[in-house]
Amino acid sequence: MAATDLKAAYKTIMDDHFTPKMEISFIDGATRQTLCYEKVSWVIDGEMKGLRYGENPGQEAALFKLVNGNLTLGEVTAIAPGRILASEPELLQSGKHPGKTNLTDADNALNILRYLDATPCAVIVKHNNPCGVAKGSSLTEAYFRANKADRLAAFGGCIALNREVDLETAKLVAENYAEVVVAPEFGPGVLDLFATKKNLRVMRIGNMARLTGFVAQRVVDFKSLIDGGIVAQWSFVPEARTASQLLPAECTTKDGTVHRIKRLPTPQEYDDLIFGWLVEAGVTSNSVLYVKDGATVGVGTGEQDRVGVAEIARDKAYRKLADWLAWEKYATSYNELTLKFGDAGQTRMAEIDEEVKARHGGLIGCSMVSDAFFPFRDGAEVGIREGISAIVQPGGAMRDWDVIDCCNDARVAMVFTGQRSFRH
Repeated sequence: MAATDLKAAYKTIMDDHFTPKMEISFIDGATRQTLCYEKVSWVIDGEMKGLRYGENPGQEAALFKLVNGNLTLGEVTAIAPGRILASEPELLQSGKHPGKTNLTDADNALNILRYLDATPCAVIVKHNNPCGVAKGSSLTEAYFRANKADRLAAFGGCIALNREVDLETAKLVAENYAEVVVAPEFGPGVLDLFATKKNLRVMRIGNMARLTGFVAQRVVDFKSLIDGGIVAQWSFVPEARTASQLLPAECTTKDGTVHRIKRLPTPQEYDDLIFGWLVEAGVTSNSVLYVKDGATVGVGTGEQDRVGVAEIARDKAYRKLADWLAWEKYATSYNELTLKFGDAGQTRMAEIDEEVKARHGGLIGCSMVSDAFFPFRDGAEVGIREGISAIVQPGGAMRDWDVIDCCNDARVAMVFTGQRSFRH
């Protein structure tokens, strides 16, 4: 196959054979509860089309929206039909035709944003994980901080903003390459600016103005197995959403000894701990985050061991700070300093390395967030060695006492959520 044919695969819009409607029924004896769905499509260049393709070129895919039916199982009731968010975005600018990953990235960004609607907030998602999340006094500040958290990973990502996009914010967005921008509305001149970015998909979701109404709502989460079987579970809702719902770390060992955390978080630390814990709801486990002043500093995702993911999040914080300093000082990526400046680039890299080392990758004073308990103190120690000041984790490990003692020795605050936040 010629090289040009390989490139063509990414431009080909699949003609899917999924039916226009779909129903899923839950049957218990004579009782039947049915959820009814309709396939979503858009008119692009005069032609009606659904999703571009699935996760990869050549995979047929279809997007369905819930249009009818109600489901109650036990004490849990699913979200009512018609409350549309990610399942039917208004496509204001198509760029390249949207595919499955564009929609799922936007969906996970909304999954995070629904807990952070009180202030302007920006979420940048790549491969269904946030690479930068930040709050701000304005939307421009929120986006700037989210992009700063991981400028490199944000390249080609999905940007979700929870306020009307103003021209100042749009100009910052347009400085980089993005696949998708999602927002409740776009102000004067913004769409004209975005039109200069030919591959950008611009999606308006009016219901974002009512995101807080989705905070405690559940849907049935389906996972298909290799043999066609299905695992069905209710979607996850973080129970600790305010500082008052976090528990001071405490446990009792078998011999009756009570271990308690000596220092509770400051108000600012509580704010960061809640912010980080809510961002965790959209991060693939096993994960550890570092956050500070309402912004992510290091995001570790999808690892097999907790110490390893704490180290990955730490190392990313170091690398991303180095890249940002290079960009801020020389308008060049850290990895390209020698290409641009030759031997002088090595000197500049060494200077940046020293600054990053002195600042511990920006981790000093950060809060550390873990989606599951620390089985041993070594995971927490990764952050403590870098100067973190507070930790939030579910608690419940056999050796909680050891982690509590570790934090007390370092004068680090720690609180428990009492709930794990795995996401697979």
